Amino acid sequence: MDFLRWEMDFIGQKRAERLSQVIIVLFAAVGWIYGYMVQKYSMTVYIGGAGYVLALLLCSIPWPMYQMNPVKWRKPEVVSTAGVDTVDTPKGKKKKAAGKDK
Repeated sequence: MDFLRWEMDFIGQKRAERLSQVIIVLFAAVGWIYGYMVQKYSMTVYIGGAGYVLALLLCSIPWPMYQMNPVKWRKPEVVSTAGVDTVDTPKGKKKKAAGKDK
């Protein structure tokens, strides 16, 4: 049931944000021009609102097009030697865990 995942990867988030910006600006510009032509401010608001609702439906739901690049997480590595817990650091050095001085 891959289609039920409610998560979005980082590239999908960028794509959704950019798409929502384009939709809202496009509908706002078209609404402003049409509202000016018919001399009704309410038409500008309605068209802008329709663009906002369309962007909400297309960009806030994690559709499969936003899940194409899943993040592959690494497993944490914890090493225990002689009762002293140590954690591997990125440079390979080992540090003592906090609170294990005595």
